[in-house]
Amino acid sequence: MKTECKSETVTLNGKEYPCTVSLTMDLIGGKWKAVILYHLIEGSLRFNELSRAIPTVTEMTISLQLKQLEKDGLVIRTVYGEKPPIRVTYELTTLGKSLIPLLKAITEWGNTVVISEGTFE
Repeated sequence: MKTECKSETVTLNGKEYPCTVSLTMDLIGGKWKAVILYHLIEGSLRFNELSRAIPTVTEMTISLQLKQLEKDGLVIRTVYGEKPPIRVTYELTTLGKSLIPLLKAITEWGNTVVISEGTFE
């Protein structure tokens, strides 16, 4: 029997999933979560640095995705200072860092597809 199907459901942080694939896709699925996580592989970034790194996404979307990633325990938000101008950085948690091999594999697969079937612009 496959590991992800050992029981009827799996649970993480009180949320039930039909399998571990569903759990993983809930945590990193969607158009921008994996992209944000990929940009945090090399270390912490400020919000504006992330925005510049992903120019095709709105700041509101980045903000919402960062909040979700933080809630799910994949990203940690650190605030420096108590009064403006404060500095806020985002970085991968230990759980987030465990995704690095997966994020690199997704990137490599995408590169392979573009090289064989598409174009870089």
